[in-house]
Amino acid sequence: MQYKELENCKLCSWECGVDRLAGEQGICMMGLPEVASCQLHPAPPQSYTVFTSGCSFKCLNCQNWEIAHYPRIQSKIKGVVVPESIARIGVQAVNSNAGQMIGADRFFFSGGSPTVSLPWIEEVVQYAKTFDPKMKVNFDTNGFPSRRSFQRILSFSDSLTFDIKAYNDEVHRALTGAPVEPVLTNAQEMARHRDQLWEFRILVIPNIVDLPEIQAITEFIVSLDETLPTSFLTFRPNFCLDTLLGASRKLMEEVVNLARKTGLENVHWAGFSDIPGAYPSVPQEFVEKFSHQHAAVAAFYAQRAGCLRIQRNCGMCDSKLTCDLKGYIPHQTT
Repeated sequence: MQYKELENCKLCSWECGVDRLAGEQGICMMGLPEVASCQLHPAPPQSYTVFTSGCSFKCLNCQNWEIAHYPRIQSKIKGVVVPESIARIGVQAVNSNAGQMIGADRFFFSGGSPTVSLPWIEEVVQYAKTFDPKMKVNFDTNGFPSRRSFQRILSFSDSLTFDIKAYNDEVHRALTGAPVEPVLTNAQEMARHRDQLWEFRILVIPNIVDLPEIQAITEFIVSLDETLPTSFLTFRPNFCLDTLLGASRKLMEEVVNLARKTGLENVHWAGFSDIPGAYPSVPQEFVEKFSHQHAAVAAFYAQRAGCLRIQRNCGMCDSKLTCDLKGYIPHQTT
């Protein structure tokens, strides 16, 4: 299981070119692909879900921060797993009584960002379809695979869940540490393969990704195809945004109404709402450095968690491998 392309890794849109097999680290900080956990999962699409470690983003709101920021955060994971082994276990799980009771019919690769583990996933899929030719595959993406990687993902996936974190580049960088252009480009390609799209997923974050940003995202999706399925997810305090107020039911209903007025036809919201928290008091020095106040809010939280740059751009940052943000331990998780 020595994947030669990891000697010059360009799986995600950072295209770092590092030799992961020799111990060099890119944004994801990963060497060989490693599995965090795997189990039957009842959430749609019902599946045998495999969570892989590492991520190309450093999102402030990360719910799976313990595996997304592994190995910087030393969490308990399975580690390196032989593809044939996990394929066999997963196929058995999907076809078991428990799997059939929840309606499972596929593998679901998530993370972190599964793009970091793409060659390993391709091998798992190959074995799984050998064991059960009817087995389906869902790939959960942050939209940041390289263009070549995204074509590879489309080639073996029956469905994709596709996150759009923000539309405005300033907001996207402040929230994730990465530029938005590769995400929007891949979203355009996704729309050309609409039958494979399970749904676009957009996390609604008060004061960061709320009504103005939602307006921009929905207008973008409508420009691609107004029938594309879209799910708005309710933010709850997590990782670096551990003290921020959770999204309210009122806000989520306003978001769906706005999306429908914009022209989206297939839209809903999901998640737990109205979790207590607070709005931040952002220093004026942050506000003055951004065109969008929502980006200033995110940047304030990023600096509080250890980011050394007001304008985030993790791929170009001299501290990208030692940044304290990647090792941040939240005061609470919800």
